[in-house]
Amino acid sequence: MTETLTYRHLFGPGPSNCYPEAVSAIAAPILGHLDPLFIEMLDDTCEGLREVWGTTNARTLPLSGTGSLGMEAAFVNTIEKGDVAVVAVNGLFGERMCEVARRAGAEVVRVDHEWGRPIDPERVASAHPAPKVIAAVHAETSTGVRSDIAALGKLKGDALLITDAVTSIGGLELKADDWGIDVGYAGTQKCLGVSPGLAPFTISDAAFERRVKDPRSWYLDIGLLGGYVGAASGSKRTYHHTAPVAMIASLQAGLGRIRNEGLDAVQARHAAAGLALQDGLQDMGLELFAAEGSRLPSLTTVRVPDGVHSAVVRSYLLENFSLEIGAGAGKFADTVWRIGMMGPNANPASVVLVLGALKEALAKA
Repeated sequence: MTETLTYRHLFGPGPSNCYPEAVSAIAAPILGHLDPLFIEMLDDTCEGLREVWGTTNARTLPLSGTGSLGMEAAFVNTIEKGDVAVVAVNGLFGERMCEVARRAGAEVVRVDHEWGRPIDPERVASAHPAPKVIAAVHAETSTGVRSDIAALGKLKGDALLITDAVTSIGGLELKADDWGIDVGYAGTQKCLGVSPGLAPFTISDAAFERRVKDPRSWYLDIGLLGGYVGAASGSKRTYHHTAPVAMIASLQAGLGRIRNEGLDAVQARHAAAGLALQDGLQDMGLELFAAEGSRLPSLTTVRVPDGVHSAVVRSYLLENFSLEIGAGAGKFADTVWRIGMMGPNANPASVVLVLGALKEALAKA
């Protein structure tokens, strides 16, 4: 029996539709992970990641795992048992940072904020007199809020600044060097328009010198991974692990798509799509969840209207329009929707589709 696959539009916070170039690349014949052509591909991919990170860091590379692996790498390479980690929490992924830091051996100083609002850089920076690291989420995927990482970078003092850029890289302004980001991690499945499976990672030379010399994870030891990157990091290229060749080929193609369009143009496209969606939702009488002035263009959070069953509406959209939007997170799982305008979906046609389909679904609810 032959099964028919249904290709869905995904406008939730999870894996987005991929750029066509990324899809073609992942389906191409696979090179060997030691093939000189693959080494060239990896070098070009790392250079493309420097561009979207806004950095010249030599050790900028795609880690072999999802964004959560990037988070783990950030902490195991900077935290030794007893080190103080100040973590800003204004959503689910700030909470996850606390747990990862705790497991890495940190004394965690948690600075809580109301979900739906940006972090307060001054309160975070003053939470402890001498932390080893300060960590914050740039674009909080669970709430649709953007925080001012540049302001936090100016206040970090001697601490290393760890930044989660999963929902911002490739779609929003991101300037790791100018903002004082020492260690950053992201994911490929959102604004970069590539399937999930890699964690774009960057660490400054200064942070590398202060790294944990014998981290608890061999696989995520950035000192060993320097050789994996090769000459760009000042290391002789050495074998560390078998690289996910097809995923890196796809990421290279996705970054090439962004380069061809122009990073500024891609960011403007995300901004325009997000604003149009938010205006349209408010014109429908819906209430946005994230604080005005700090709303992400790439991911919009909207309150589920009173008397409407969130799952019923989401199921209607999926069954009738092959369109998936995300539920909320944590205590807002049933009262908030998360709608992404990321990668190839950040365009006017997607806005029209989502608004029209949601209007029909609400009328049927």
